[in-house]
Amino acid sequence: MRRISWMLAMVLVLSTLLAACGKKDAAAVVKDLNEVVGEMESYQGAGVMTLHTGDTPQQYKVEVWHQKPSYYRIALTNAKKDVTQIVLRNDEGVFVLTPSQNKSFRFQSNWPDNQGQVYLYETLIRSITGDSTRQFADEKESYVFDVAANYNTHALVRQKIWLNKSDYAPKQVEVSDSNANVVVDVKFDSFKFGTEFEKDAFDMQRNMTAASENGGKGGTGTGAGAAPAGEGKETTNPQAATEEGSASNPSGTVSDGQTGVSDNAEQQGSENPASGQGTEEPTSAEPEGSDSFGVIQPTYAPEGVKLKDDQIVEGSGDYSVMLRYEGTYNYTIFEARPQDRAVSLAPSRVLDLGFTLGMISGDALQTLTWMSDGVEYRITSADLPDNEMIQIATSMQEESGK
Repeated sequence: MRRISWMLAMVLVLSTLLAACGKKDAAAVVKDLNEVVGEMESYQGAGVMTLHTGDTPQQYKVEVWHQKPSYYRIALTNAKKDVTQIVLRNDEGVFVLTPSQNKSFRFQSNWPDNQGQVYLYETLIRSITGDSTRQFADEKESYVFDVAANYNTHALVRQKIWLNKSDYAPKQVEVSDSNANVVVDVKFDSFKFGTEFEKDAFDMQRNMTAASENGGKGGTGTGAGAAPAGEGKETTNPQAATEEGSASNPSGTVSDGQTGVSDNAEQQGSENPASGQGTEEPTSAEPEGSDSFGVIQPTYAPEGVKLKDDQIVEGSGDYSVMLRYEGTYNYTIFEARPQDRAVSLAPSRVLDLGFTLGMISGDALQTLTWMSDGVEYRITSADLPDNEMIQIATSMQEESGK
């Protein structure tokens, strides 16, 4: 009996030692993550991002493509409106594309090296390896890290990252504010390392054309290793898919965020709209031939700020709206649907709005510019902080014109 008990005890001890040897601590996982990133050539991921920044959560389908050394393609599709924006980085610079409206911003930036997004693998791993106070948990199928958030906004403080044990692919990310409320949640449906992309997968013109061929929705890709939708078809000028007189840019031009000069020298409206200055005059009637979208008011305003007035303004024949706010901060919101001109920006830096990238230009007087559903938005202020601009912009996403 004693012999049997002794043998059983030895079996239990050996089982415990073997189980312990199979487990990894935080240091071992961090070492592996550094090796994964160092050897990584490409990846493709897809999932759903939910923004909990307003009264109603906003969901976006997210697809991320990356190829060394610095090629990126991120497709963000508004699940409710079925409209896609594409953030693209290639040798020509960084682009923000709205294919359904045939609109493009282009600017020079080292994004995402200086400011990553929650759905980028490198950003998540940098957050883990760079936080010496990280918390670690070993769950059944995942390694879970609780680390500091680093997204250039004071509103996001902590993030919880789930990684697949088998290959360290991301499974879920939750980013929280100072009150431990989840602000951004990303759930990955798929993630694959070593994806082989088509030669022109990160080409701006190709992405605009493929989206037009896909019904103007700019939907996400066609599967692992595939180029943008429309594979096998000859690349054409994206403006060919735009009907005359639509709200899209009929010239198919791309604006240059650094020089503020359109690629098309004959394009009208080459003035710099981001400066908040120009020849815009208040008017009580909509400009002739304009495409009205009403007045889109943000549901969020900083404490101590009130709407002073709103007016229809006339600028280059486009229907435009101006809203002025005053109080703790003073700022102006411009809304326009450009019809026959490229949108030009002064030298700018990137600001992550969650649902897209915005561009901030100016020094003492700063202007945040972004596009959504064919409408160009600009917030101009001398004292409004970046995090307040983000909250205002986000609160306008689900609003319709009044």
